[in-house]
Amino acid sequence: MDTAILPSTFLLTLLLSIGLFFFIRASTKDRIQTVQLVSEQDEAVLMSQLKEYFRSRSYRVAEVDREQNKVTFEGFVSPSWFLAIFLTLLAATGIVCLSLVVYLLFPNLSVPVLALVLLSPLSGLFYWKKSGRLEKVSLKVETTQSKQTSSSKITVVGHRDELGELQKTLQIKAGE
Repeated sequence: MDTAILPSTFLLTLLLSIGLFFFIRASTKDRIQTVQLVSEQDEAVLMSQLKEYFRSRSYRVAEVDREQNKVTFEGFVSPSWFLAIFLTLLAATGIVCLSLVVYLLFPNLSVPVLALVLLSPLSGLFYWKKSGRLEKVSLKVETTQSKQTSSSKITVVGHRDELGELQKTLQIKAGE
């Protein structure tokens, strides 16, 4: 077997393992965005729809600022069982791959490295502990008047997935 292949394979596998580590770490990262949405509905009707939407998603009103016409909702976001199991399996697969390459280079180290597979549930546990958190969504509603119609402009600050679901459920267009 070519002697240059094994060290380069080890290096690539090690780099993939580092990438896997950062992927697992990024699974708990906040993805907060600010989006402006435009609705043709009246402000009062829109506000009641927004309150009902967030109530149905287990959010509660945390703060109301009447001067700025701003409402902050908060709710607990539960971690995903699927993602916890997926990250555990991904970590186990990565460790097995690394241990196979280590076995080819250093046969006497293969058992200790393969034993690291027992640590793979820590990746699921890490995700589970870090991703369950209190999430906040802020809404600021402004009415804009034009010659023929009146519309509402909503500035929403919240998690990227929540904003997408809000836009899809209430069928609100993105503003400029």
